[in-house]
Amino acid sequence: MRPGRGRDGSSAQRMRIAVVVLVAASGAVEALSFTALDHVFAGVMTSNLALLGMAAGQARGAGVTAALLALGGFGAGTAAGAWVTRGGEEDEERWSAPVLSCLVGEAVLLAVGAGVWAASGGAPGGVTRDVLQCGAAAAMGGQCAAMVAAGRAAAPTTYLTGTLATYIVRAPGGTSARSGPWVPVRLAALIAGAAAAVALHRAVPAWAGALPPVLVTAAVLTAALP
Repeated sequence: MRPGRGRDGSSAQRMRIAVVVLVAASGAVEALSFTALDHVFAGVMTSNLALLGMAAGQARGAGVTAALLALGGFGAGTAAGAWVTRGGEEDEERWSAPVLSCLVGEAVLLAVGAGVWAASGGAPGGVTRDVLQCGAAAAMGGQCAAMVAAGRAAAPTTYLTGTLATYIVRAPGGTSARSGPWVPVRLAALIAGAAAAVALHRAVPAWAGALPPVLVTAAVLTAALP
């Protein structure tokens, strides 16, 4: 760690803000994925496994396909993110170049998806819907891999069940001064991102897909500040 630049310095604060913005992006992707695509989640694979089981139990082929597309896309995105960030050095103050590169790739993938989304008028169907679902899951997988590679300079952004449980369990004894106050902020960001995406989809359906790549780009720019 560089002298005079502790974890509570400006660099660490920027990383926390960037994580919050990424969580908001995740909320937006999840909302659009569930409400406007195939009623599966792009980044919450526990729920998708349950949805896969329910669809299989009810013999609903479409539901099985949707869940498998999400699972496959997430797996591919995570593997790609792991490959991009492999060999990068973990820094407690900032995200490494490989981590930022992985997130830039996610933003590009989401931007391409936003273009396809706009071309469909905000109501993709058939093969287009399946491709967008798989792409959204791949983007979330890449983001998840990037946050794992970032280590202590990051936090979970695509799944917050464990974050919430840990926060509740540790609350009676006092949460960590370093991360505790930011947990409610991340949870609120998830809600805000999902709410904004749904509201945007209702108001201007064709432009709703632009929100996630804008948020991811904002997070990357925040983290990359010198």
